Amino acid sequence: MTKRMAKTTVSPAAHQLLITYERYLTDVLDLRPATIRNYVSDLKLFMAWCEQTWRDDKTEAVFSSERVTTPTVTRYRDYLQHDLKRKPNTVNRYLVSLKRYFCWATDMNLIPHDPTRPVKLVAQTSQPLRHLSDAEEEALITAVSNSGNLRDLTLITLMLHTGLRVSEVCHLKWEHVVRRKRSGFLHIWGKRNKYREVPLNVTVRRALEKYEEDRETDGEMGPYVFVSQRTQTRLTPRGISFLIAKYADRAGVENLRAHDLRHRFGYRMAERVPLHRLAQIMGHDSLDTTMLYVKGTQQDLQQAVETIAWE
Repeated sequence: MTKRMAKTTVSPAAHQLLITYERYLTDVLDLRPATIRNYVSDLKLFMAWCEQTWRDDKTEAVFSSERVTTPTVTRYRDYLQHDLKRKPNTVNRYLVSLKRYFCWATDMNLIPHDPTRPVKLVAQTSQPLRHLSDAEEEALITAVSNSGNLRDLTLITLMLHTGLRVSEVCHLKWEHVVRRKRSGFLHIWGKRNKYREVPLNVTVRRALEKYEEDRETDGEMGPYVFVSQRTQTRLTPRGISFLIAKYADRAGVENLRAHDLRHRFGYRMAERVPLHRLAQIMGHDSLDTTMLYVKGTQQDLQQAVETIAWE
């Protein structure tokens, strides 16, 4: 049980309904445990809000799916937006959780119709992706070069020059690496096990060669390219996120996530290659995703509006 759920109380009737719904999510749908926890937690918060609202209105304060109407849901949406000041993507996640629940309740004939069907998600303008600047990239590489090890330097170099997803870096094996004198590529199985070949430039080829030689010298060669020094098993996404955050802190680079290294590659390549080729390298199913790297960054937009400033 999450801390958020532990602090939220609902009536016994609502609690029993949560148990039934969680059993459905667990036994019928092929969902990750974390996803199930989020759906149940979001629903519990809505139930608690309904019971408190009805209590304030001097009506029976026991949650019932039949009592929820479309105005109830829109009022809850306003509460999330204006009272709790939740961001649009957070509000939308709550709404999607409610839509999933009430769709199930309708299918199970618990209610005659779905009150969330007419409710629209909160519109939002897509924000530019985090764009690591040249100076920030240089500071990051300097930090890992001065205080890190060869594994971490190779990992960050590879991420900056290939645009691999964090999960793809974790699963990368030496047998997936093809290095030739003037070329090279990686065999990558990405999302939905979709295969692609990611080219390696000379910077990555040399970094991998040096790292491989170092591993062989120490007698530590295993199937995976990047291994945890503590467990001697492949690095996890959490482990990679931790080391990126560590070096970003030492470099004075704020708000940097591991996935932002992929964005850095995407932005730089978008200036040099056609979108369809970039989509192929990055493993995008849609060019709409690749188009994000063509849009202006927050820094670009700031510089643009500064050009018309009066001061």
